[in-house]
Amino acid sequence: MSFFIFNETERMISFRYIKSRRVEGFISISAWFSLLGIMLGVATLIVVMSVMNGFRTELVDRILGINGHLIIYSKNERTIPNYTKIINKILDTPNVVAVTAHLEGQALAKNKNSISGVIIRGSKWSDLAAKKLLWKSLNQSTISNFKDKHNIIMGYRLGQKLNLKVGDYISLISPNGIETALGVMPVNQNFKVGGFFDMGMYEYDNNFIFIPWKKAELFLSTNNIAHGIEVFLKDQKLTSSVNLQLQSKLNKNLIVIDWKKRNSSFMNALAVEKNVMFVILTLIILVAAFNIISSMIMLVQTKKADIALMRTMGASQYLIIKVFMLTGSIIGFLGTFVGVLLGVFVSMNIEKIRQLITSIFDQELFSAEIYFLSKLPSNININEVLIVICISIFLTLLASIFPAWKASKISPAEA
Repeated sequence: MSFFIFNETERMISFRYIKSRRVEGFISISAWFSLLGIMLGVATLIVVMSVMNGFRTELVDRILGINGHLIIYSKNERTIPNYTKIINKILDTPNVVAVTAHLEGQALAKNKNSISGVIIRGSKWSDLAAKKLLWKSLNQSTISNFKDKHNIIMGYRLGQKLNLKVGDYISLISPNGIETALGVMPVNQNFKVGGFFDMGMYEYDNNFIFIPWKKAELFLSTNNIAHGIEVFLKDQKLTSSVNLQLQSKLNKNLIVIDWKKRNSSFMNALAVEKNVMFVILTLIILVAAFNIISSMIMLVQTKKADIALMRTMGASQYLIIKVFMLTGSIIGFLGTFVGVLLGVFVSMNIEKIRQLITSIFDQELFSAEIYFLSKLPSNININEVLIVICISIFLTLLASIFPAWKASKISPAEA
């Protein structure tokens, strides 16, 4: 441990070597650029990791705020008959807080000259409360319109696209038509818009319409069946255990799918992307560490006579190694410290920075259509920040070893 304890002489020499002098100005500039490289590498790594964490956390929160932790479908048919009995059986399972049934179908939504493909969900008004993200975005008037007046509610982006406001009527055309003597005729019904929701998730805000259960049954030509049953749990960590319980409890014709499996390809892609970005951005710190090596070697060559003179005056190889290790470490530690501060600051204000850049350049940087979310999220993970700090310090210490060893090999005869 004594190697990492530096006396006043060693500190004085190291700080003197870092400061700019007329003769060694280029070397000092090179050292400062090395520090800048470490700082930017650390800051960039923290920002990217925080955004990736925030993106995953926000996406999971929104997925579970709209959908159940588990969803039950029929294996052989598209519909689940006698769904109320199944719901009662599921409610007896420990850690289950809510169970909802839904009807689902596709339709064309038409308003004057505007038309769009939509996904419709038939739901009972009391079941909307289980979807916390959806429920939070609804005002009392919208809930009342859905419950008492049997109006529909839709995503606000869809409403904007179709030029709709509360109280307007919209025509929904179902591809599941009614058989007549002239063939299959599509079902065309008018619905009154009771309100809009904003869940901050593009897929839902732009495509989904919720219809009161009875009206959905008429529109989809169904009776006493459900297309799916959603199960909401106390904690998402209990998903696997409850899944196993339900599989053993329910009819073998039913299949239970958890939210991770339903979104597995997307979640796996996020994990791979995060790991790849971590490796790529760590290379920035590695390049900065190589800059430390080059600037330190130039410093050793410039100070060759001084080092030889110190050796003549009795300085040991051990002291010379410590001096140059400290010089490189100061660059690395300072760059890492400033980089962490910068990275944390940017991560905490990333959405404000995005809005500022967007307003200055009039260019959208974070499209909701591509990234599903309407805001740029960020979630700083302390453990990951500590890992970045350790990697940065380790690489800078490693980069200082060779120049320090080279300096220690200069003999007193070269004075």
